[in-house]
Amino acid sequence: MEIKNAYLLDLLKRTEQRNAGEPEFIQAVTEVFATLEPVIEKRQDLVDAGVLERIVEPERQIIFRVPWVDDKGVSHVNRGFRVQFNSAIGPYKGGIRLHPSVNLNIIKFLGFEQTFKNSLTTLPMGGGKGGSDFDPKGKSDNEIMNFCQSFVNELYRHIGADLDVPAGDIGTGAREIGYMFGQYKRLRNEWVGVFTGKGLNYGGSLARKQATGYGLCYFTNEMLQANGTSFHGKTVLVSGSGNVAIYACEKATSYGAKVVAMSDSNGYIYDKNGIDLDAVKQIKEVERKRIKEYLNYHKDAEYHEGCKGIWTIPCDIALPCATQNEIDGESAKILVKNGCKVVSEGANMPSTPEAIDTYLSNGLLYGPAKAANAGGVATSGLEMTQNSMRLSWTFEEVDEKLHGIMKSIFKACDEASTEYGMKGNYMAGANIAGFLKVAEAMKAQGNV
Repeated sequence: MEIKNAYLLDLLKRTEQRNAGEPEFIQAVTEVFATLEPVIEKRQDLVDAGVLERIVEPERQIIFRVPWVDDKGVSHVNRGFRVQFNSAIGPYKGGIRLHPSVNLNIIKFLGFEQTFKNSLTTLPMGGGKGGSDFDPKGKSDNEIMNFCQSFVNELYRHIGADLDVPAGDIGTGAREIGYMFGQYKRLRNEWVGVFTGKGLNYGGSLARKQATGYGLCYFTNEMLQANGTSFHGKTVLVSGSGNVAIYACEKATSYGAKVVAMSDSNGYIYDKNGIDLDAVKQIKEVERKRIKEYLNYHKDAEYHEGCKGIWTIPCDIALPCATQNEIDGESAKILVKNGCKVVSEGANMPSTPEAIDTYLSNGLLYGPAKAANAGGVATSGLEMTQNSMRLSWTFEEVDEKLHGIMKSIFKACDEASTEYGMKGNYMAGANIAGFLKVAEAMKAQGNV
């Protein structure tokens, strides 16, 4: 992903200087810039309007203290973040990540990516992201409630149904969203659809839990069909074992694929007979235990410590659904050597630049995260619509709308890559299509 354009090189250098010590954010910006060269060469008006200088600078960055008390009466302090990156096409929209790795760099990279992802959905949503270095693992419901209420005690000042609508992410599921929404409602004394991912009995949308995983497979299936193949009969690896991974596994299986491996942050399981998804759901959604418990259900399966080894298993399709930079250059080369033909991303930026270069140079079909995993935020947008209309759609209605959105996202990526001379490079297509919609809106609204 070499950048040759002098203007982009200079802007990237200035961005690196202004954001020193933020490697994931710079990685995300570099990837986008590397694919925008043909656009910049055609669109001097966007350069003159200063669109790119503004698009790499968040509109607002909020950092705050989150004090809370555990069940033993001990006080703790975490750090909370909300980065409102870009509101050119709609209210800020993006999840809240609760994980020890969270810092401003991570939230900025996610917010930057979210801006283009939300643009691709065709829905009127800007880009934002939030979170905290709080770790919900091992905490009681009461401790998580205490943290979430304290988090919202500050966050509520900066969000609203027509301003910024947070959602779930790593560490933030229906339980956490419920506590946050309840505290927001208490503080504002109003019921509005300001959080998405809510429970079904208080404004949540059917199919939201399944949306990112299903959407990933809908996009991947479009990509496969456009290139003369399908999921049917293919061997698939799915990293992770949260909502995205579970429902990607479910949908890929329904398309006739065999998923043989899944993972969590401790290690991975390999089941040559195909993953028993009911067992995984019991372990992860009911018992909230580690993936190694799968061996209690299937003695002939294998468990291996460490996550990286999952990519050494021969496969046709790899669906990384865990976290950023989980596939590095070395793992990508092993995937290629073992016959992998497709990588499509369910997590945010799960492939390093070296890995992406390996995919593209070896002719793999590559579905980039900002396009392939946009189903979650798309369905969050549909939840916002239902809340505003005070109605609820059926699972089938939401799923049909989701399927249509993912088809349109692939079409936009395919057409943009073709128009700018990079046919089949869906990463370039996603970046260009997502960027142009936001850029045109920014230009139309003036220098703000």
